[in-house]
Amino acid sequence: NGIFGYAGGIGQYNVGVLGATDGFSSVENDGVFAYAMNGLANYAAYFSGDVYVGGTLSKLAGTFKIDHPLDPGNKYLIHSFVESPDMMNIYNGNVTTDANGFVTVILPSYFEAENMEFKYQLTCIGTFAQAIIKEEVKSNQFVIQTDKPNVKVSWTVTGVRQDEYAKHNRVVPELEKSARDKGKYLTPQYYGQPLESMIHFLPCMKGSSIKGVR
Repeated sequence: NGIFGYAGGIGQYNVGVLGATDGFSSVENDGVFAYAMNGLANYAAYFSGDVYVGGTLSKLAGTFKIDHPLDPGNKYLIHSFVESPDMMNIYNGNVTTDANGFVTVILPSYFEAENMEFKYQLTCIGTFAQAIIKEEVKSNQFVIQTDKPNVKVSWTVTGVRQDEYAKHNRVVPELEKSARDKGKYLTPQYYGQPLESMIHFLPCMKGSSIKGVR
């Protein structure tokens, strides 16, 4: 383990590893920096249990990894995260319109408080029919209308987060690198660059097999 932390469980708050920066330096600071060398089986950090990040988590990619439902003893199932520059929330479901072709979809009570800029998608199932949003979201519900009665409709509504944290921490899709990181890379191996051009490069990384780094 590059970093191992253990909290004994006595008291209200226990910290296995604590990292802090003074916040006054003119360069970027990392409270904790962990690095795993040589091989895909090593982790810079391994968490067994719930993890809370009181800020923004940045990553090159993300997946869930579980025991494969069809062969849990021998395989993993891995899916990529769904990502967006919009801080998007996704809600969906299936409903059936009534004898007049109408159905009201009830959304969670917090929907309008949490979301703005709503977008809709509708798909009719089992019947050739037309479906429209008859009434947009109001009071945490919206109305679907089909041109035929009793039509099953699959719906998706997306919204952009507007909670207080999101308002003050919008994702910036395109960002200039800092002066310190100009000309350096998060993944130099994919751009034909040497390992030394990696952001956060450490001398101990030299000779490591970091997913193709030379």
